[in-house]
Amino acid sequence: MLLGSQMFRKEIKVLDCTIRDGGLMNNHKFTDDFVRNVYTAVNQAGVDYIEMGYKADESQFDRSEFGPMKFCTENDLNRLLGDLEKKCKISVMVDIGRVDPSTIVPKGESLVDMMRVASYVKDIDKAIDLTNQIKAKGYETTINIMAVSHAREQELDEALQQIENESGVDVVYLVDSFGALYSEQIAYMAQKYKTILKSREVGIHTHNNQQLAFSNTIEAIIQNINYLDATILGIGRAAGNCPLELLLGFLKNPKFDLRPILGVLETEFVRLKEEIEWGYTIPYMITGSLDIHPRAAMALRKSDKKDDYTGFYNKLTNEANV
Repeated sequence: MLLGSQMFRKEIKVLDCTIRDGGLMNNHKFTDDFVRNVYTAVNQAGVDYIEMGYKADESQFDRSEFGPMKFCTENDLNRLLGDLEKKCKISVMVDIGRVDPSTIVPKGESLVDMMRVASYVKDIDKAIDLTNQIKAKGYETTINIMAVSHAREQELDEALQQIENESGVDVVYLVDSFGALYSEQIAYMAQKYKTILKSREVGIHTHNNQQLAFSNTIEAIIQNINYLDATILGIGRAAGNCPLELLLGFLKNPKFDLRPILGVLETEFVRLKEEIEWGYTIPYMITGSLDIHPRAAMALRKSDKKDDYTGFYNKLTNEANV
């Protein structure tokens, strides 16, 4: 009965980050048609937000090495999306130190509705400052606290309290960056966020290293978290994220239509899955269970020893014991 009562809650907002998180696996080098087709499908499916990519300064990155959604300039967004129907709101992610806030145009001059600031606990001062500057320009904002599985509890408590007292942010995200958390830990963290952040919404962003991204998102829903991240076919860095198609099916909200997502899965993702690798694999499981960044596993999967699971595990555990 509990789950049945929780699946439909009008306050829930779904944010699709297929293009943004999926772009971490191919330097955002999606074709224009792919970006437009994903946007159209998400739009038609009734999803609340779609995150198109990062807002990064071109002075810090070579455009020849990245696709346009690494930068999400107004010209890029207008060229790709300007003639398409817009029902869902558009989001971009901002990394601290990778964008000059003075270059961000006011909301009235942008296709973007929401900007999400990614931050570790140690940088929460910078995150609050950047978020407040973006908020002043008229955008919805979030702070996504990354790698909470590595955060010391007192420091996390202090960071959350500081956000509550000093920021104008709309939503604060609990991010399981390494896919290391279990449902009990998600529940504990969610209750902490909800208790301290009395005047904010809370969001959840999960990774699938231990095949728990969907179930951990369900646990967050049970704990009254209302902002939910997901991606089509779970595409995302390394093991990927909570699959959007599973989440929409679970929520039982009549505003969501699964058929456009199934359509783009057929036309785009069957082929893409043959071109780039993401999702649950044993090396990503190993890094998740050890609660470490998946970069070592990503490097392994690109090497000629990509299936040397025992050697990889021994290397990581030996390093941890040194």
